[in-house]
Amino acid sequence: MPLKPLVFVAMPFGRKRAGKVEIDFDDIYEKAIKPAALACNVEIIRADEERSGGFIHLSMYERLLLAEIVIADLTLANPNVFYELGIRHCARPRSTILIFSSQTKLPFDVAPLRALPYKLNKGVLSDRDAIALKENLEKKIADAKKDTCEPDSPLFQVLHKFPGIDLPHESTETFRDRALHINAIRIKLEQARRNPSRTTALSDIKEIERSIGDFNIAPAELLVDLLLSYRDVASEKFKDPYDDMIRIVDLFPASIREIVTVQEQLAFALNRRNKNDDRDRAIGILEGLIKEHGESPETCGILGRVYKDLYKDAKGAGNTGKARAALDEAIACYSKGFMEDPRDYYPGVNALTLLFEKGGDKAYAAIKELYPLVKFALVRRGGLASNDYWDIATVLEVSVLGDDWDTANAAADKLILKGKATWNFETTINNLRLIQERFKENGDKKAAENLRLIVEKMDAR
Repeated sequence: MPLKPLVFVAMPFGRKRAGKVEIDFDDIYEKAIKPAALACNVEIIRADEERSGGFIHLSMYERLLLAEIVIADLTLANPNVFYELGIRHCARPRSTILIFSSQTKLPFDVAPLRALPYKLNKGVLSDRDAIALKENLEKKIADAKKDTCEPDSPLFQVLHKFPGIDLPHESTETFRDRALHINAIRIKLEQARRNPSRTTALSDIKEIERSIGDFNIAPAELLVDLLLSYRDVASEKFKDPYDDMIRIVDLFPASIREIVTVQEQLAFALNRRNKNDDRDRAIGILEGLIKEHGESPETCGILGRVYKDLYKDAKGAGNTGKARAALDEAIACYSKGFMEDPRDYYPGVNALTLLFEKGGDKAYAAIKELYPLVKFALVRRGGLASNDYWDIATVLEVSVLGDDWDTANAAADKLILKGKATWNFETTINNLRLIQERFKENGDKKAAENLRLIVEKMDAR
């Protein structure tokens, strides 16, 4: 029985902002792209750069070079997608299918390429438009399966004798087996993460880890996904997965262990586990990343969280001097992270919360300056209309700080409906408790009571 052609899909995952609308790319994939591939009797694999730390890894190169067909969604003008498209156009004369939202204006350099637009209504792909995209993709995939179809690579169109990359048959077969194997493992990891029982989820992930085998020959994307899977089932009351995160990073080959995302997650796990010198190690790792790679919202945000936890511990132990110093460090880290990219509200809202916790004329003056910037960043992400957990959680915190209790309650209700009781949910509750204590200390009984009711119903969740 002949092998089915392999289709590799390079597109965003989840919900992403495009201008003023939020697009659910998973919905587009499930309603149009995947059904089109199944109808054309091909195997399909989708890239997940976000769980791979956003880096372009060896497996990505293999898929771009060896997959019979590539579908690339250019809607968000993602730099990685364009880089991948360039690799593909150098390697293969044909069988690269470009799609994009018709609301998107493609960059000048790729605008002349033949691309298939699809229609969205306020970021949503209707059933009717999904059928239209599916049918158009079926035609494109059917044409791409023919060796006689016209070249779609500009290099092959301009340079008639351009050689491309001709790999031996055995490489293609090995790649196919490996790609399908990786995809199957990643699907199992996703299913394990969704298990409502954390102990069962952790057991399943450990079993999947054993099936991966030697980390030295395992694909980078799979190891990063394994690391994040352990993180996703951890919580404040269930810290065992943090031990596993720290353990497996130590087993990673150096080339993967040194990836910025891996080092950030190692520091994250050390801080959450908090045994012996874990937090000192976390600070050392994050400060080293900043020294080598510069400040970023993610690195500064995690470092801010370490100092925030040090502050809470010192305050609880009655060590006023240490608590004050840690609080100032946390505010500085979060503020630096936000200023590096004011579109990333996460470090910004944490800076706001801790400035409110600190109190005093200087802190309130800083809040007054920072508040509208964070709120604007949230609006750009869709605010309460977003379906992203952190978007809604940030709306909640900002609304509490802005005395907007109707919006705060609406955000809390949405989190209760959509959120999972994992480390992120607990982080939100802990932040709210911090604000609640400050309300009490300030003598703002009404705000303290309003927030108590929100925390109470979230705690029940």
